[in-house]
Amino acid sequence: MKRITLTFRTAHCALFLSISIIAATGARAQTVKQPAEQQAPARNASPPSASLPPLQLDSNEVLHHLNQVISWYRHSTTGVRDVGLPSDAIYQDDAKTLGAQAVQLAFQSAQAESTLIIGQKTGGANPPAPETQQQKLEEFKAKTTSQIDQLQSQIEALKAKIPKSPASKRAGLVSQRDALESALELQKTRLDTIQKMATFVESNAETARGLEGDINRLAQTIPEVIGHSTTDKTGTTQNKVEAEKSPAKPSLSNSGGLIGDAMTLYDYVSVVHQIDTVIKETNYTRDVANHLRTPLRDALRASIQRSQQFASQDASNGPQQLQAQREELQQLTDQFKQLTNTLLPLSQEIVILGNARTNLEQWRDSIVRESKYVLRSVLLRVLAILLALGLIFVLSEVWRRVTFRYIGDPRRRRQFLVLRRVVIGFGVCIVLTFGFVSQFSSLATFAGFITAGIAVGLQAVLLSIAAYFFIIGRYGIRVGDRISVAGITGDVVDIGLVRMYVMELAGTGLDFYPTGRIVAFSNSVLFQTGTPLFRQIPGTEYTWHEVVVMIAPNGDYKAVQKKLMAVIDEVYSKYRDEIERQHAAIERRVDILVDVPRPEARVQFVEGGLELLVRYPVEIRRAPGTDEDMTRRVLDLIAKDETLKAAVSGIPKIRSAIRG
Repeated sequence: MKRITLTFRTAHCALFLSISIIAATGARAQTVKQPAEQQAPARNASPPSASLPPLQLDSNEVLHHLNQVISWYRHSTTGVRDVGLPSDAIYQDDAKTLGAQAVQLAFQSAQAESTLIIGQKTGGANPPAPETQQQKLEEFKAKTTSQIDQLQSQIEALKAKIPKSPASKRAGLVSQRDALESALELQKTRLDTIQKMATFVESNAETARGLEGDINRLAQTIPEVIGHSTTDKTGTTQNKVEAEKSPAKPSLSNSGGLIGDAMTLYDYVSVVHQIDTVIKETNYTRDVANHLRTPLRDALRASIQRSQQFASQDASNGPQQLQAQREELQQLTDQFKQLTNTLLPLSQEIVILGNARTNLEQWRDSIVRESKYVLRSVLLRVLAILLALGLIFVLSEVWRRVTFRYIGDPRRRRQFLVLRRVVIGFGVCIVLTFGFVSQFSSLATFAGFITAGIAVGLQAVLLSIAAYFFIIGRYGIRVGDRISVAGITGDVVDIGLVRMYVMELAGTGLDFYPTGRIVAFSNSVLFQTGTPLFRQIPGTEYTWHEVVVMIAPNGDYKAVQKKLMAVIDEVYSKYRDEIERQHAAIERRVDILVDVPRPEARVQFVEGGLELLVRYPVEIRRAPGTDEDMTRRVLDLIAKDETLKAAVSGIPKIRSAIRG
């Protein structure tokens, strides 16, 4: 009787020590309050014997726990993108390792809990699991293999016996050997059929029904962790794992410039959000595991309390009562083993989930620290760009004010302002280029393609810009100049970087007047050989006109020339000083010898006879009035002088000496 009492107390100490270990293992886990509806007994859970503490287990909660753990494992291992930091590889490996451990512990707990649930349905007994088709095939395969081995040994024995047998018995032994070989061939055919059927059943993943079958099917969804894949599937799984471990493409954190830093910062923020999502899912998974562990811990406490009652009972009971207590204690021990087999991996899983959350938090903190440095770099780059642009714009304003203050010539002032726009634009482009891009190795190729495309697509524009600098040169075109281009004569009203604008003039060649239209010419017309451009010599505003008189056959051309030159000189004397002033300007600008403009008379033969031509300079702006005065004076001279009237044939003409 003392031995029985000692056995009770020893079992009680073992139970108490085990529950203390489990409580210490799950001390880090957070408990979850069960809702009232979840604390109710499960539908498929039947009450155990009256002597054992009741269990409240639900197979749906077990499956929900496994599904949540698998989903969390996939999100924690593949749901967080690598941003290119050296520490990412360490955190990713830790996440995969911890995730695999949590999944394995979850399946260990689920398989042990499925045994408890089956025991509830059978009143505490654990009946053998129903034999599946795959198990039957394995039994048939083993029996057939055993029969094949026996037949082969018999055939070998007969083959060794036949040569030593007398001739009278040899024929019977040969017949017996042939019969055994036929039976052996049949068994081999049977074995081949069984193997094919077993392979087909295994490839189609036939599993048991119920909770255990559901657990096995869930295990097949993650063969890289549970290891239920076949030989072919193992290779595929290994390839997938190697593909996941393959180095990711380079991150934008290695690129430079404001754009690269901004995109890197965006990647960091996105990954931090992904890690926060996985952390929330980790907390939820721990809550699910704690909720599943609660009834198991309650049952384990009830078992401890029941064992304490046995230890406190009086040892003077009768043998029958002691035997009943011993049987009940044995049931408590068996149930305690089942509970610890379920509760221990579940508590370890909760600890692993806590470690996984710590790993994710450290990963997030490392990325947050790096993102602060990148953010500071972005802000400094933006500040530097703004300061550089502000300095350029201040320089632009100073340039503009100095130009308007110290340069009075409108033409030269316009040149300086155009140069200011070019310099400021180039400076802004340089600042933006160096601010947004710092890796010029790939930018050189990109700039080459861009330059080639611009050169082809904007060929006419670039040619016009190049012609602009020739137009504004020393002997170029100025606003107010009269030019002739493409058959159009007009006064220049504006000169742009790409185009120039001309006010069109029309008339008979002597009297020009504005038509009211503005003609726009591309500056590139300066380089077109088929479209010549004419303009006055810089600093001159005069042209040449001619008075033409036909001499009669018997007329005195010398007298006509003398009298006509006198009239033209009289008219020319009115604006001689202005023409000579312009000629002096030519001599200062041009390094060639130019004669002083003055009226000149020439006699030449034409088809109609002898022609007297007197050429004289006129101011372009006053040409119509000068020609009118010249016409009246010549007509009055011919009308008053009879000798001159007899020497002249026809009506005198005044025309422009320059065509176009």
